[in-house]
This record gives sequence, structure tokens and C-alpha cells, in this order.
Amino acid sequence: MKVRFLICSLFLISFLGLKAQGNFSAAVNFKTEPTEKINFSETSIAVFYQKKIGTKSKIANTLEYSNLKVNYELNSYNFYADQDKFNQVQNKFEYSSEIAEKTKWKLSVIPTANFQSKLDFSDVTVLGSLEISQQISSKLSITAGAGRTSIFGAPKITPIVAFDYKMNEKTDFRIGFPDSKISYSNNDRNKFSLTNSFNGNFYHLDETSSIDDNAEKAILSQMTSALEYERNVGGNWFLHFKAGYDFNKKYNLLDSSNHKIYDYTTGNGYVLGIGIKYKQ
Repeated sequence: MKVRFLICSLFLISFLGLKAQGNFSAAVNFKTEPTEKINFSETSIAVFYQKKIGTKSKIANTLEYSNLKVNYELNSYNFYADQDKFNQVQNKFEYSSEIAEKTKWKLSVIPTANFQSKLDFSDVTVLGSLEISQQISSKLSITAGAGRTSIFGAPKITPIVAFDYKMNEKTDFRIGFPDSKISYSNNDRNKFSLTNSFNGNFYHLDETSSIDDNAEKAILSQMTSALEYERNVGGNWFLHFKAGYDFNKKYNLLDSSNHKIYDYTTGNGYVLGIGIKYKQ
């Protein structure tokens, strides 16, 4: 109990320290990802806050909890029985500021606890990134940087690059890695997006929950292409819908050195999601 309290305190320090002024949102999302052999379903709850500090700087904080359930009905092996649920508690703190009139930098620090059922200090990993953005013209900006991310499953250093172009008041483009997006808004209540992202996650396994004594992590990764739609249903409330497909989906077990020791060979599959968000 003491360990769980200390870990939760680590995630809440920056969030609870913010004053009740600025932009705030809270969201609940549901997502299902059926594949050829295994079905995945995820529920997440997130709270976001941002605030300007002076005229050139801004801080933002996102506290999120997600629960991933794995259904192995299409497999006949009983060793999957203790790997049917994974949890994550993550706090993302961001600080951004102007270096010059057209140059900005952003630092993110992301402590994350990824576990099955037993939360411990060994489950905590620190991710993060550093990015620099340059405004080339009134419509075009370029972002470059690097981060320690989990987009390929196990945490590793990955590059970040993006070209952002605002075609007009209704249409925005972002072409880059790991995320690309084309957004279109025909009015204040509707927003359509075509997205492509490399994304993944990892979970520390309980000591008794692997088919091999050397397995310490379960990792998932994929490239997701999706059509997304956000609708303002009144006041500060928004509904979000997502439909897409996962390419090159992987679900593996790793040892302490991040070497693959088992491959579930899930196959690819489609993605369906729905969420509700409150913004102010």
C-alpha cells in the first residue's frame, strides 16, 4: 500500500500543483482492436491542463489511466490465462517557450507505470522528448527533435520530425514521424481528421505471469491509419469517433535485455473507438 501511495504521488505532484486557471479538459475513451488471433480492448481516462507563464512560456499536464484487456478466445493454449489485463498510469508534463521570435522549444517528461496487477517501483519508467520548432512562413513550420518513447513497444530513443502547413482557416496538414495528420473543419462544431501514427506500449509482467521464466515485458506496437471525427454536441461537450486499421501489429514477450523470446503472431486488424470529452 505504501509503495502504491508513493508512486501515485510521483504522478500527481505536477498536476495538483497547478492553479485552477487556464485551459482544462477531461476525456473518457473506449477502443477495440480485433485481430486474426487475439482481440484487444482498451478503456482510458485522461485529465489535461495547460497554462501560460508570462508572455513566452506555457506549461501543460496530462494525467491518464488506461486498462487494456486481451481476449485469447481464438487460441487454445491455456498459458495465456494470466495475461488478459494490463494497466498504465502516466503523467505527461510539458514546458514550451520561445527562443526567438520564430523559434520555440518544448520539453516533455513522462513518468509512466505499466503493470499487470502488482504495482511496484520497478514498474516505473521515465519517457520524454525535446523538440525545436521553426516558423518558416505564416503557414509553414518545421519541428525536429528526439525522445525516449514506446512507439515501437520497448522504450528507446526515436527521432521526431514534422512539417506543419496551414492551407487555410479550415484545413491543416502535418506530415512527419511518428505522427501525420490532415484536419478539416467545415464549421465550429465539426472536425474531420485523417491520421497515420506509429504507436505502441509495454507492460512489466508479474513474476508468475509468463510462459517463460525469462519474460519480463509484454510489448505491443503497430502503425495505425484512421479516419477521426470530433463533434461539439453542445456547450463544452465533444464526442469523438475513430475508425481505422493497424498495420504490422506486433505483440511479443521480451527478457530483461529487451530480446524477443516469444511472438504471439496476432496478425493485423481494424480499430474502432469512441470517446467523450469536456473542454473549457
